[in-house]
Amino acid sequence: MELSSIPDAFQSALRLSVLSAVMMGEKSFRELKRITGATDGNLGAQIRKLEEQGYLVCEKTFSARKPLTTVSLTPFGREQFREYVELLERIIKEATK
Repeated sequence: MELSSIPDAFQSALRLSVLSAVMMGEKSFRELKRITGATDGNLGAQIRKLEEQGYLVCEKTFSARKPLTTVSLTPFGREQFREYVELLERIIKEATK
């Protein structure tokens, strides 16, 4: 992954926040909303976009008759995140020489 080819998923602060949060483990929609401070609509749209791009998987269930959406990283998403962090590390290393 080169600087000029950073995927769209990493070019939005909200999408990057969501990916960073789920990198640490599965999160509920409510947890992601609290972590990111995003509105329901904006967060839902960004999660949907990341899911369509193959970074995330969402599971919708019910808990005590209330809808519960959980979000987790796919293997592709985990690998892309790792490559993105490695790219940033290389950039920092080069900048501090």
